[in-house]
Amino acid sequence: MRILSLFLVFFFLFQSVAVFADDKVNDDTIYNAVLRKLANDPDVKGGTLTVEVKQGTVTIKGSVENDKLKAKAERITKKVKGVKGVVNELVIKPRGA
Repeated sequence: MRILSLFLVFFFLFQSVAVFADDKVNDDTIYNAVLRKLANDPDVKGGTLTVEVKQGTVTIKGSVENDKLKAKAERITKKVKGVKGVVNELVIKPRGA
């Protein structure tokens, strides 16, 4: 009976470890999610932005029309699962400039 109990304890322990290991998000997944979120935002319209991801840190580059959109792009990026940090290199370029 004790052997069965020990087996069950180890079985559930390894199951929980596997669940936590699957919870990690890789850079490719983060990259795709950030691009999708930025491109789908009606204000930011991130289709022209460049995204780079390295070990969970996302760098966004390109131009937006004002400071409000720059901040919004950063907020959107920070909300993506797996993002550890954001380097916001967006520049302000008013429309028609």
